[in-house]
Amino acid sequence: MNAHPYSPAFVAGGFGFVSGALSVDESGTAVPGRSEALVAAAARLSERLETVGMSLADVIKTTYFVTDVTLRDEANSHYEQLFEEPRPARSFVEVAALPYGATVEIEAIAHRRK
Repeated sequence: MNAHPYSPAFVAGGFGFVSGALSVDESGTAVPGRSEALVAAAARLSERLETVGMSLADVIKTTYFVTDVTLRDEANSHYEQLFEEPRPARSFVEVAALPYGATVEIEAIAHRRK
């Protein structure tokens, strides 16, 4: 049973809408470190995509929520490794705090490939 009142990922009209994936480990503990947080959030995003039969290759738009906007350069480098060209559109937003002490949250829109 889902511990939250929303779907981690939802498909409608061939599009996948993924709720924010936090920089936490498999047990829900915040991952310390800048690069490590980016990797963890991307791993949680990938897991959520898999629940609706999609993958990172299907992502067309992401929104990054970070607690420190200076993470942008590391996020750009990680994005280049995570996605092939043409890379998905992306927004990058600094927020005051994220749940569970996470420092990165990534939400995404994906489109099912035929």
